[in-house]
Amino acid sequence: MVKRSRFAEYKDRYANYRFELSDDGVLLMQCHTNGGPLVWDWRAHDDMADAFADVAGDREIKVLIHTGTGTNYNADWGLLPDGTSPAEPVYQAMPGRDGLRKLDEKAWYGQNLVFNVLDVDVPMISAVNGPCNLHSEVPLLGDIVLASEDAWFQDVPHFPRGMVPGDGQHVIWNFLVGHNRGRYLLLTGKKLTAREAMEWGAVAEVHPKDELLDRAWELAHELAKRPPLTLRYTRRLFTHQLKQAFLAQMNQGTALETYAQREFFPFGGGMEPLDRAWDDRPWTQRQ
Repeated sequence: MVKRSRFAEYKDRYANYRFELSDDGVLLMQCHTNGGPLVWDWRAHDDMADAFADVAGDREIKVLIHTGTGTNYNADWGLLPDGTSPAEPVYQAMPGRDGLRKLDEKAWYGQNLVFNVLDVDVPMISAVNGPCNLHSEVPLLGDIVLASEDAWFQDVPHFPRGMVPGDGQHVIWNFLVGHNRGRYLLLTGKKLTAREAMEWGAVAEVHPKDELLDRAWELAHELAKRPPLTLRYTRRLFTHQLKQAFLAQMNQGTALETYAQREFFPFGGGMEPLDRAWDDRPWTQRQ
């Protein structure tokens, strides 16, 4: 159950998430690492779940804008441009009981991340400001999904690297674009461009990169004119079927992904690592 929270309590709580609240109740949640694109590691992963719990518990906000920073929405892996890590490595060699418990902890955070986003009780506008090749379920759980012209979607962490796409990708893509397209996307590692995502029904609007956030604010200010209860209950109406879909399939997906990761751990398991640039080279399994 979400706990009551207030903007003043969480606005400076997270290193990777910047919050801004407008006078009319629009909350901006912006992912970043040191003011640049978000570098995905365990801390960013776990904190995103907790940050959405705080947002979900804030009854004073009226609309949420969720976006990234700089060149991409969520496509940098583990290491900063200078080769250093902002926190702990993305994956660690942890065999035995410690590894099992670490996997269980991350599965727990992964499930909380999805359900905390769904518990956000106000309309959510996602502004995907560039490439997104992991946890695309987060922006796609928005009620209005905008994307920049250079954005694309791809599920790199899972099947292309020898892992089961069970942390929500199997739910959100099949839900939004249909089973055939969803399975094709996850099995091939296809880069789905912003325009293709709009044609497939996953994205509502595509804009030049420098106009994307302005459009999100324009929509948010318009939505915020409605009464608070209208906003909250409309969001609940729109998330009802999504919650049912995730409740029906999330536990199974997480369990199968975690079980199959026994082939992946200790680190690598012969698969591609995460600690390199998202655009370094095509993602393929090592031979």
